[in-house]
This record gives sequence, C-alpha cells and structure tokens, in this order.
Amino acid sequence: MYAIIVTGGKQYRVEKGDVLFIEKLEVEADSEVKFDEVLAVGEEGKVKVGAPTVVGASVAAKVIKNGKGKKLNIITYRSKKHSARRMGHRQPYTKVEITAINA
Repeated sequence: MYAIIVTGGKQYRVEKGDVLFIEKLEVEADSEVKFDEVLAVGEEGKVKVGAPTVVGASVAAKVIKNGKGKKLNIITYRSKKHSARRMGHRQPYTKVEITAINA
C-alpha cells in the first residue's frame, strides 16, 4: 500500500518503512507525527484519489532526527564592478520513518 502526502509544500510517495528527509517540522526526535493531507492512496490495481484530499486518510510517522543538510556555497559576482559576495546556506530538515498508512 502506498500514499501520496503533502508536507512542506512538496508531495511525497510513501510506503510503510520508508525513510524521508522532509522540510523541518517543529517536533522533537523520537516523537510521532501524523500527516492528514493525503492526496491519494493506492494498492495493487486499486487507487483512491481525493478531491483535493482523501477523506479520513492519514499517514503516521516516527521522527528520527532534526538536522541540517550539506552546505551550499553561493557566490554573487558583478562583472566590471570588482564586487563579489560569498554566502553559505544549510537547509534544515526532519528525518522521518513511515510507520502506518490509514486509508
């Protein structure tokens, strides 16, 4: 069984046991989180699509950890002005493991 969920402005296709890196959630590690915004739920040969979400469907997940991604180096350069600027960015994330899909 699989589901398509929305979190952090992105859509994810998930199955039980999947480990995902999603946009940061304000939750502690080793806690449970529930995703109620389920766009579709499917099994072998049978798919239930919501309009816009499937009524009564949810996905439960366990938070493994919160962290930051690898550093991105951004260089802004203005030609003929002798001006350059270096910036770095580390995107925060939450690592979750899908524990159950309730259709």
